Amino acid sequence: MKAEENLKFPEKSMETREIIIEVIESYVQSGGKNRIQDILGVSASFSLKEISDIVLEEVTKLTKSKYCYIAYVDPKNKDSVGISFTKMTPECDMYKEIGEARFPVRKDGTYGGLLGYSLDTGKSFYTKDVTIHEAAHGIPEGHIPVKQFLSVPVFSADELTGQIVLGNSNKDYTDKDLEITEKIADFYGIILENLF
Repeated sequence: MKAEENLKFPEKSMETREIIIEVIESYVQSGGKNRIQDILGVSASFSLKEISDIVLEEVTKLTKSKYCYIAYVDPKNKDSVGISFTKMTPECDMYKEIGEARFPVRKDGTYGGLLGYSLDTGKSFYTKDVTIHEAAHGIPEGHIPVKQFLSVPVFSADELTGQIVLGNSNKDYTDKDLEITEKIADFYGIILENLF
């Protein structure tokens, strides 16, 4: 996906945004099995950037999170590409300008660190203290401090295709927050499968 494709998309009306929100909320509530056709319609009608922005809005609202990072795994080189994210570093302005925050996969096929942990393990997790997590190696200079952290890998047909990361909820994350985020990740995985 080219950065310019992420930046140049027509603004959708509130009505069309509500369609995506309604499908996401229905998917989260019902497990989504009866909404696959609606999801396929969404993926055909909206850009990945538009859908990712709305996923960010919904998952932060439902989990009461202050920060969020929505990424897809580039099918060509396996980089993790943040397409929708809240500002946490001074570099985020530059990333928004170019339309993505790209984190290259390492030569050994891993991503590393706390951000890459769910991508590396394929498992969802949350912590209320990032300093004690086994993958933590400190926060980069200028990065907003993160206390609570939740990360869910996104899969499409059993292939790793993305990630949803949340931070600094107004409460400690719970299994319920993880379940909600995993359902949204399922929705997002269907979108990614149909766009790539």
